[in-house]
Amino acid sequence: MGPSGRLATTLCGIQLKNPVLAASGTFAYGIEFERVVDLNLIGGIVVKGLSKDPIEGNRPPRLWETASGMMNSIGLQNVGVREFVASKLPGLRRYETKVLANVFGYAPEDYFEVVRVLDDAEGIAAYELNVSCPNTKHGGIFFSSDPVLLGGLVQEIRKLTRRPLIVKLSPNVAKIDPVAKAAEEAGADAISLINTMISLAVDARTRKPRIGAGFGGLSGPAVKPIALRLVHEAWKAVKIPIVGLGGIATGEDAAEFLIAGATAVEVGTATFWDPEAPARIAGELERFCEEQSIGHVGELTGTLQF
Repeated sequence: MGPSGRLATTLCGIQLKNPVLAASGTFAYGIEFERVVDLNLIGGIVVKGLSKDPIEGNRPPRLWETASGMMNSIGLQNVGVREFVASKLPGLRRYETKVLANVFGYAPEDYFEVVRVLDDAEGIAAYELNVSCPNTKHGGIFFSSDPVLLGGLVQEIRKLTRRPLIVKLSPNVAKIDPVAKAAEEAGADAISLINTMISLAVDARTRKPRIGAGFGGLSGPAVKPIALRLVHEAWKAVKIPIVGLGGIATGEDAAEFLIAGATAVEVGTATFWDPEAPARIAGELERFCEEQSIGHVGELTGTLQF
């Protein structure tokens, strides 16, 4: 960004050079992209979801391109939290860009263990909790769809760390307000939304799903109008900051999310066709602010008019 400081943003007390972050799951662990993009141009990197033990992920095919979007069912493949701390995090510390660790599990104890390991490591600015996972201890009910389960999880994790907690919410709910409020009341410092939408692609000739695991998560420009609606509804429901994501591919897309109520944004699927997308979008957002005579990007947040 330019010398004006127009994009400098504070999120949960974290100082960001700009409000554009690379989203979890589409930017690996961040360090893999250092040869193709200047990581210091990005406000933050949300690393690939981390579990207490390594996970191999789902059987292929894992990706399917849809009209204006992409389906994936990676199965949360990752190296495990201890390997991340040992082999990935040291490289990320060389950069000014803030590192946010995405955390997931299939029981509360899974989340607790990951946070305990990460809390002993230097160089992590915040945690993003992926709650779009089935709680195997409660019959497979998704944390993200039950305000009571979600609130209990966040409340317990809040006791384990002083680092900011950002809870990543799913769009696969009847209403976003109850889960957003549950996260806030349990001690979340911010929420991010949306995660992917459950979807299905069918091969009419074989009469089988296009994705090896069957259902997948839909992301990309196709989901942007839904994501904008949910961000705005959440903004009206809670007082904590919101990180918006879902189909952001340009600086003007990012501005739309800020206007809807977000304080910062994450760029995900766009990095599949443009690995430099988060940095490019930050530059485009600054130019948009200049063209609109906006002195600071924060002036956009929550300015949607009906």
